[in-house]
Amino acid sequence: MTPDHDRSRSPGGRGRLPDLLRGHRLAAGLTQAELAARAGIGVRTVRDLERGRSARPQRTTVDLLADALRLTGAARQELLAAARPAPVQTAGPDPASPHLPGTGAPGSGTPIALPQPVPLIGRDRDVAEVAALLGAEHPVVTLVGLAGVGKTALALTVAYAVADDHPAGVAGVLVGEGSDATDVLAASVAVFGVSRLADLPGRFAGRRALLLVDAVERAPGPVAEALRTLLAAAPTLRVLVSGRRPVGFPGELVRPVAPLDVPPPGATPTDPAALARWPAATLFTARLAQVRREPPAPAELPALAALVRRLGGLPLAIELMAARGRILDVTELLDRYGDRVLDLATGGRPGWEPGDRPAGPVTLREAVATSYRLLAPGERAALRRLSAFRNRWSVELAEELLADGGDRTDPVPLLDRLRELGLLSIRGTGPFRFRLLDAVRDFATEQAAGEGELVPIRSRHTLAVTGLVLRTAPNLVGADVAAAVRLLDEATSDIIAALGHAADHDPVTALRLAAALPRWWRLRGRDVSGRRWLRRLLADPRTADAGPVLRAWAMIGAARLAHEHGAGPEELPAARSALAAFREAGEVTGELSARSVLCGLLSAAGAHDEAREQAEAALELATRHRRVREMAVAQMHLTWHDVRLGELAGARRRLATVDRLAAECGEQRLRLLGRVNLAELARLEGRYADAVEQGRRVAAALAELGDPGHRRRVLGTVGLALAEAGWADEALDVVAELRPALPVPEQRRPVEDGSAAAESRAGRPEDAVCALIEGHLALHRGDREQAAEWFAAAADAAAAGRDRRDVVEALVGLAASTADVTVLDRLDRARRSTGISLLRREEDLLYALVATRPRR
Repeated sequence: MTPDHDRSRSPGGRGRLPDLLRGHRLAAGLTQAELAARAGIGVRTVRDLERGRSARPQRTTVDLLADALRLTGAARQELLAAARPAPVQTAGPDPASPHLPGTGAPGSGTPIALPQPVPLIGRDRDVAEVAALLGAEHPVVTLVGLAGVGKTALALTVAYAVADDHPAGVAGVLVGEGSDATDVLAASVAVFGVSRLADLPGRFAGRRALLLVDAVERAPGPVAEALRTLLAAAPTLRVLVSGRRPVGFPGELVRPVAPLDVPPPGATPTDPAALARWPAATLFTARLAQVRREPPAPAELPALAALVRRLGGLPLAIELMAARGRILDVTELLDRYGDRVLDLATGGRPGWEPGDRPAGPVTLREAVATSYRLLAPGERAALRRLSAFRNRWSVELAEELLADGGDRTDPVPLLDRLRELGLLSIRGTGPFRFRLLDAVRDFATEQAAGEGELVPIRSRHTLAVTGLVLRTAPNLVGADVAAAVRLLDEATSDIIAALGHAADHDPVTALRLAAALPRWWRLRGRDVSGRRWLRRLLADPRTADAGPVLRAWAMIGAARLAHEHGAGPEELPAARSALAAFREAGEVTGELSARSVLCGLLSAAGAHDEAREQAEAALELATRHRRVREMAVAQMHLTWHDVRLGELAGARRRLATVDRLAAECGEQRLRLLGRVNLAELARLEGRYADAVEQGRRVAAALAELGDPGHRRRVLGTVGLALAEAGWADEALDVVAELRPALPVPEQRRPVEDGSAAAESRAGRPEDAVCALIEGHLALHRGDREQAAEWFAAAADAAAAGRDRRDVVEALVGLAASTADVTVLDRLDRARRSTGISLLRREEDLLYALVATRPRR
């Protein structure tokens, strides 16, 4: 037991150290020079120690010698004990002196017998919270967490912060291996400058004092017994404990120390100021500055964010990784060590060191193993199961994963135990706020693999995630769509992991999971990858015997997603088969969905009359079964056909019906989609100011709702309205916003339910929307040649899209720019094949501009 880490040694200790050191050196067959070289110290230091000439040998020097001699167990402890301080009164506050020079906090009258704390990064809130707990009359506050998380550094900082509230003094003891209650009690009394427990009340004289007890995991039982005796004798004493486990003292308040906050998954910052929001990144940058002159380059910042995320925000791991920055840049560090963080070796030494380094050189794997071994066998098994979660999870998901067959037990006591040991992170206020620290998850996964449990655990995880998705998918339409999307967003990495595992081991479950996801994939712009999953699973011979309704939902999902990236006609046969399967099974919801999807696919294929028939059949079926939402969706489809025929007044009446029905079923998103179409309708009617005003309002609402696809589409409407009105600067601002997000043409049209922008993929450099905007602006400037180039590009881009109205609009602009009779012929063919009628303003534009130019 070492009180206060004073560097003085008892005469007996100094007398024994030379003999012990010499004996161990000779036993190892080393000369003084060889021992010095192995320990990394000067040979003169070894010589002076063996001759007893060093009255105050540094603790780290003795540690280095013990390491060089490869001493362990009792032999190491004996050498260290010969050089460690004895519990003398002068180690703590002198009762005769209100303040010991050099031992108090600046500006404080409280004597402090503790090492100076290191500057902390990102711990201001922790310091304030722990200080408040000590001020709330809790007799014992215990900081727990993994090795390297910064418990000791936090405890020292808090001790200095609350020194003024403890005028009788602030002191600390370090628990040694094998300490008993008598050792702990004697050292605790000694650091306050008295030799007997009975003298402690008189020493405090009714004033508050603070005792810091570090490394409690070395002897939790003796510490608890000693604290009971101390607090009974001195009620004004407060105790701040730090360690890898609680003391187990009645009335103890356990406060886990979490790692530093890290950038969220997917964050790829390129701005140092944005990265500085995350304390883990700030700590890494600060430590990196100690080993290299240049700050991280912008190209290194995404790797830095990923690296500290992989390190789990553990301060010690961050410091160890940053130290390697002498040799490697940040990207190289991530490539080399990103999958090997458990193998990072600490440089810790026995003793109390700010920064909470564990005793002896140890890997992060061994540090986690220390806490893992504190768990009971059943708790270890549960931790191995929980390691299947890839990100944050809820209590309900944990309960499903941990259930054995039909038997379920409340997981809350287990989660509390994991939190108590610092193995579990709890952040935020939503249901998905639980997460294993990355190092803990990696270690538990290794243990599961070693136990042969990995495949069964991942299968259970897949079933739990599938259940979550199936419960959530129905809410992807209706009033709760935003909450449902956020919930699935939280589970993204687990959904991907579950799909991957089930595709290999249980493809029918994978098909069931994938068939529930198309609406979410669409809303998040993942139509290409989602469709790829569905096609792969439908083609798997192991799913051939899956239920026809399940396969029909998967086919409709693939068709819906294909429509988003212009591949809808490829899925027409599958969509027709799905409709037949739904009708045969009497599945009304499926039939309505199939007809809705067919409306879009048939329009894209040029079968406009059949598309209208499908919309009318869907409206009749939805009306018969009083499916209000589906009635609104069918009216939305029919709106497009009114626009195609030039019946704008009829389209406006339909959109009013859509708004009423959407309000009736409480679906805000469907109302917004109707207003997207209203903005487009205003543009087609030539009411450009109204289109811009309404479009901007809807774009803001969609951004808040989280629908980037429709937001981009309505921005296209705004940009076109601005360009046609001649407001060049604002229109070009829209082009600048659209181009980075739209590598392929996006179409403006009265939108259908749930559609979203296609995810990023290779395409033409100019999409149809931006080309149309540029063409209208050039036409307003009177630059017909450049206008013709833009309109030609728009026509080519739109021809590959799903909406032929864009083709007609581009050809009208091209004809107006060139007055080329071949363009008029092309326009006429496009109108006949699509059944699209020119609007009055388009006819006027052609007449005004073509009539003034001779035909070529």
